[in-house]
Amino acid sequence: MNGLKALLDSRQVWRAQAGVDSDRGEAVASGHAQLDAILPGGGWPPAAISELLSTGAGNGELALLWPVLSRMTREGRPIVLVSPPGVPYPAAWRQAGVALEQCHWLDVQGREALWATEQCLRAGCCAVVVAWLPQADSRLMRRLQVAAASGDTLAFVHRPLAKVPEASPAPLRIRLHRHAELEILKCRGGFAPARRIAFGAGA
Repeated sequence: MNGLKALLDSRQVWRAQAGVDSDRGEAVASGHAQLDAILPGGGWPPAAISELLSTGAGNGELALLWPVLSRMTREGRPIVLVSPPGVPYPAAWRQAGVALEQCHWLDVQGREALWATEQCLRAGCCAVVVAWLPQADSRLMRRLQVAAASGDTLAFVHRPLAKVPEASPAPLRIRLHRHAELEILKCRGGFAPARRIAFGAGA
């Protein structure tokens, strides 16, 4: 028993229920009650990437993120969108409660999108960075995770469903389904539930 305690105290072993990045601050509430009830700490992992995977961009990622984007911008904190799948529609963003003056859209592609995402994460001046990076591989995801931790930035990276089998450094991986449902594929600090979770209005 003493040997096990010494090993745990050495921090060489990860405890599943030890919590999420407790030294990096508290989890950020997602604004979706069912999701927050399951996520370790009650929300998005801070200073880290949460990976969103689906069959294509525009499959519910914004509906999932509206609450946190709205809250951050209403607090006067800037958010950055990198390489979104289409031109953001201002009326929809306003309806979601987002303060548009705090939104910044970077229309870049390929390597420029990867570079811009990393720089925004490292800068430490953005409350949230949301990037659509279909080309990002596991090596680049590791770089982005390090950048998010170093800049203490909340980040979301959307990648295609085909990337699910790849190893990912993201502490949270979510698969988006149709009809405003999601499935947690990986959840550091807790256990992924074996069921889908609704995240639409009123969920």
